[in-house]
Amino acid sequence: MKQAQRLYDIVNVVKEQGYMTIEELTKRYEVTPQTLRRDLNTLADKGKIKRHHGGAASIESSIENTPYQQRKAENQNAKLAIAKRVAQLIPNNASLFINIGTTNEIVAEQLLQHQGLTVVTNNIYAASILSQKQDFSVIIAGGEVRFQDGGIIGEATRDFIQQFRMDFSILGISGIESNGALLDFDFREVKVSQAMLAHAQHNILVADGSKFHRQAMVEQAHMSQINTFVCDREAPSELMSVMKQNDVRFIKI
Repeated sequence: MKQAQRLYDIVNVVKEQGYMTIEELTKRYEVTPQTLRRDLNTLADKGKIKRHHGGAASIESSIENTPYQQRKAENQNAKLAIAKRVAQLIPNNASLFINIGTTNEIVAEQLLQHQGLTVVTNNIYAASILSQKQDFSVIIAGGEVRFQDGGIIGEATRDFIQQFRMDFSILGISGIESNGALLDFDFREVKVSQAMLAHAQHNILVADGSKFHRQAMVEQAHMSQINTFVCDREAPSELMSVMKQNDVRFIKI
């Protein structure tokens, strides 16, 4: 593949995946790491990608999230694999929070094989899925319904969540920095997720590899507050160090 075609393809691949490591790209294009680094530097200088140590991320707004229907269609195989693994971590008759996110909707589908779950959620779609089970207790938080994705957000939602003490929280996120910062776009949603983190015994983060280095405006939490992180790809080395320092169990499916 000629360099011009490779550069064009790299931009599209990084945009589609959200983040790609140098190792992944060198294998894809069968070039040396030195050549690949030069390609990434060229694209970063042109404003086509964001250059990171060890890889590259797509250029996205840190203010507004990708439209819901687009997010729902992206990385479906990875999300399904993550959801299946997360479901294995949840025992029957457990209590759990589930927050907003397209991956969490698939987690909800996988949990239908369980018995006796009690679920508190601000995710309308997850609540609809889980309500199919007669032996489940599904409690939906009160508050403002966000038009874009059926998420329930705001101070009233946060206050409602704070009444509960649950065994697990299953948390989606919009972006993950290598320093362990967990990012989202809506501060009203962030307040609700923070309440879930504070009121669960075991916090499970679910995110596919596109979330690495993805920019978002609001810091929701830090990886040190997470007990288990389930992902479809290897995390950047700096983030792996953060997880090791904080005893976070990292499960790559």
